[in-house]
Amino acid sequence: MDKPNKIKVLVVDDSRVVRTMVTQFLSRDPDIEVVGSACDPYEARDRILALNPDVLTLDIEMPRMDGLTFLKIIMKQHPMPVIVISSLSQSGSKIAMEALRCGAVEVLGKSNGAYAVGNLGAQLALKVKAAAATRGSSALRNGAVSQATPTLAVRSRKQFHPRQVLLMGASTGGTQALQEVLTALPVQIPGICIVQHIPPYFSKAFAERLNTLCPFTVKEAENGEKVKPGLVLIAPGDYHMVLKLNGGSYTVILKQSPMVWHQRPAVDVLFESAAKCVGRFAVAALLTGMGKDGAEGLLHLKKTGALTYAQNEDTCIVYGMPKTACELGAVQQMVPLPLMAHTLYKALCKFKS
Repeated sequence: MDKPNKIKVLVVDDSRVVRTMVTQFLSRDPDIEVVGSACDPYEARDRILALNPDVLTLDIEMPRMDGLTFLKIIMKQHPMPVIVISSLSQSGSKIAMEALRCGAVEVLGKSNGAYAVGNLGAQLALKVKAAAATRGSSALRNGAVSQATPTLAVRSRKQFHPRQVLLMGASTGGTQALQEVLTALPVQIPGICIVQHIPPYFSKAFAERLNTLCPFTVKEAENGEKVKPGLVLIAPGDYHMVLKLNGGSYTVILKQSPMVWHQRPAVDVLFESAAKCVGRFAVAALLTGMGKDGAEGLLHLKKTGALTYAQNEDTCIVYGMPKTACELGAVQQMVPLPLMAHTLYKALCKFKS
């Protein structure tokens, strides 16, 4: 039986040291082959045409042309999976969020300094494989949010039960999927808790961007913060988020316990904690992403009486996490992304105490 072809990667960075280190990290994985490198976008353009890589790793700060500008050109002229590598700074985080909006499928953060990529070694191969899984996806829309998602009309209704919580988890392609769902929800919502696989610092920029787009408050979660109506809490990068019941309300606990499924934050950690203290008051959804994170937690939520949903294959950038959850029997309904906000809101409104 023939072995599957290796994932071909082109590394683009103006630093020779960085190009060498990234190549060494990726070459350790038997499923990945670094077919070449480039020191700037102009050289990268020629290498893309000559080598036809499956995945591109792209630095943001480069001479002659910055990475963000080059990314926009790639997505217009030669769409392909791109992993953006950006500095873990305030400006770097905002640029990384813009890169995701423009079509990058993953972002990785490096410490300040041209050669500070050693902390990326453990994640690089995983991100490359996730990016490669998006190649040819019918849902890959170059980072653009679907225009087919209807915004729910704001309407008065009785208050939600104080114990109700909406939970969501996502990975590759999730930043845009979450934006699509959240911006379609009305201002009257119960508390929402979200885990998106994202590096430290980038999660705050992600939350701040959503806060400018949504009719309710979206923020990066803080340890000990209360979950309340009209508030969306996003787990910080590198911290698991756990729900605890205190009296009649929930509190968020942030932990740097071991990674789960190579992730921190992990969706399973949030979902498992909610299964213990939220149970039938929860509505939960697992969105696009590679791997298995969130599937077992969603199953436990379902067993406690929660309503459970997952994004369908046709609208996923990567149909990994939802597929695993479906195979486990954790999903009560598969939902196209444009209908997810309506479905979740309807589920919340159906609750009877």
